[in-house]
Amino acid sequence: MRTIDLPPIAPTLMESTRAIGYSLEAAIADIIDNSITAKGSIIEINFFPIGEAYISILDNGKGMKSDEVTNAMQYGSKSPCDDREINDLGRYGLGLKTASLSQCKTLTVISVRDHIISGRRWDLDYVRKTGQWSLLVLEDEDMIDLPDFSRISSMVNGTLIIWQNLDRLSIGEKNFKETFGLKMDKVREHISLVFHRYLTGEIGLKKIDILINNAKITPKDPFLVKKSTVVMSDEIININGDKVVVRPYILPFISKMDSSDLRELGGKEGLRKQQGFYVYRNKRLLIWGTWFRMMPKLDLSKLARIQVDIPNSLDDLWTLDIKKSTAVPPESVRQNLVKIIEKVSEVSKKVYVYRGKKEVDKTKIHVWNRLITREEGIIYEINRNHPLVERFTSLGSETKNALESLLTQIEGNLPLTSLFIDLTQDAKIDNSTKIVENETIELLKSMLERCGNNDDKSEMFNKLLSVEPFSEYCEEIKLAMKNGEIYE
Repeated sequence: MRTIDLPPIAPTLMESTRAIGYSLEAAIADIIDNSITAKGSIIEINFFPIGEAYISILDNGKGMKSDEVTNAMQYGSKSPCDDREINDLGRYGLGLKTASLSQCKTLTVISVRDHIISGRRWDLDYVRKTGQWSLLVLEDEDMIDLPDFSRISSMVNGTLIIWQNLDRLSIGEKNFKETFGLKMDKVREHISLVFHRYLTGEIGLKKIDILINNAKITPKDPFLVKKSTVVMSDEIININGDKVVVRPYILPFISKMDSSDLRELGGKEGLRKQQGFYVYRNKRLLIWGTWFRMMPKLDLSKLARIQVDIPNSLDDLWTLDIKKSTAVPPESVRQNLVKIIEKVSEVSKKVYVYRGKKEVDKTKIHVWNRLITREEGIIYEINRNHPLVERFTSLGSETKNALESLLTQIEGNLPLTSLFIDLTQDAKIDNSTKIVENETIELLKSMLERCGNNDDKSEMFNKLLSVEPFSEYCEEIKLAMKNGEIYE
């Protein structure tokens, strides 16, 4: 083993950068970024918590030559001002080092290009002992017993990252083996969300597989794309010749989700907390579940989620940090996002209030009317023009007066407070279930029987098709009429 003395930068810089604040999951995600940039299609994460504990990350990307490995181990090996390839997920040339050494004291990088293997190591104990900015160059005998070396030594191209001396992960832990496993479970959850578009292999992206201890990670879709509604066409925001693409989604109402959907969205509490913008840089999720202080997180807007795609050429404008965990939209983008928020949040409210209906169809006659008073108050009243109500008011003044008194009592004693609590807690309200098909058809028959002739029946029939609850079963009712089940 020999050393390379790199340009004179104080060794204390290594210790200082360890305090940047990486979580374990963010640190591993940073390494995965490099693997994706290197065009890796399989990324294997392995960890071993017993004895000489370690974490290794192996990819089948293009690998590096000897001088490239040395350069990759230098701090600031690439300027954030440099032009990057369109699919480059890097930023400052610091991620490999800062992410790795935030978790361990020994970082080893072994890379193979065209069957030629090169290895380098940063050992903080060695740097501290010598006081030199010395990078260790590994010979074959230094690498042969390292974790997963047998795997990479048989590859044509690829890179292996090994973290050892996991001091930051073991601090204060009484049962390191158990807590290590729990932390890696959190890593799995993080990766499944942050790289979900790569794991899915959406159009325009090469699908990748990421495994932890041989178990493949499944993508976690925060938009439930197959079930959700895209409420408007993609909004394209042009900035200095680059495009920011905004796509709003409205999640289905909670009653339309199964248990796996709800679990994927973080449960009922996660549904509310994770509303907002999901900002992607080159299809990699950076920040999510925030409205950037443009609006509060409300229960009635919790179905709204907005995908924002930014290119890496706009990193400066979005003030992207080293950890790639924060991004702030520039003013030119914020102005456009405010308009989108207003539209999407309004649609979310309608979906929530009308329990799954996309829009209120004004061509239909509803049982309830929603009125706004001069003082901007809201009143809910039963629609007096609804045919079911008119049927009774036509029976005479005495019946009409009694019915009016009953309807007024119902309107004036709605349990609004209880309803609000139940709705905001996503309680299942059973009496919101639609009247079943057979009962609806029988109700229609009884109303048509009061008509004098078939012409009157036909006129009433066509009218009722636009009236709740009959409007919910138009096709079933038309079929019943065609079969002679309603009237001849």
